[in-house]
Amino acid sequence: MQVRTRGIRATVAALAAAAGVAAVAVPAAAATAPASDTPRFLEPAELPPHPTSPWYAGPVTAGQPDPLPACVGEALPSIATHRSYWTEYDTSAQQITVVERSEQRAKDFAALLRKDIAGCAKKLMEQDPDIKATQKYYGRLNVEEGAHVYGLHTASAWGSSDIGMFSVGRDGRTVTVVRWGQMGNFQHAQVSDFKATTVTAVNKLY
Repeated sequence: MQVRTRGIRATVAALAAAAGVAAVAVPAAAATAPASDTPRFLEPAELPPHPTSPWYAGPVTAGQPDPLPACVGEALPSIATHRSYWTEYDTSAQQITVVERSEQRAKDFAALLRKDIAGCAKKLMEQDPDIKATQKYYGRLNVEEGAHVYGLHTASAWGSSDIGMFSVGRDGRTVTVVRWGQMGNFQHAQVSDFKATTVTAVNKLY
């Protein structure tokens, strides 16, 4: 199925970004962060495999993603760095990394992101009564200082159904967020593949 175009309100547009259902256009004038100054990012082949399409990736880009992703976007500082990924179909992903001034600040920031994700389903439903959102916590991964994995399913009154996955991991003073999504529900969540992607993302930061 090709990527959909939705004439919906801003809250639901952000929701689609959370579930990753639209390919992300990379602005031609985006500032690309110097490779020597940023942690390493995932390569397309390191994302959960798609059954019928390869993954593609934009450049590693300094600054916050635009639009800000739901669930984690409000907490992202201007010093964030991100990379967007997409397939030929309704699946996309993003990695966002923040290097803090100290390990304690990174620890606090990771905790804030986890709190925001844990409360995301409730917040989305408060913002839009046409949305029903449910989420799951898939546990902690033992990689560097640890990573936590979450799933979020959103369904709309007009019939859309999207599944998104998020992870928050930390290596020293660096925090990275990985999100993945497509049309579907929890049965379509590639949990084991996404966990493997998260471990790779945190391991290869440095």
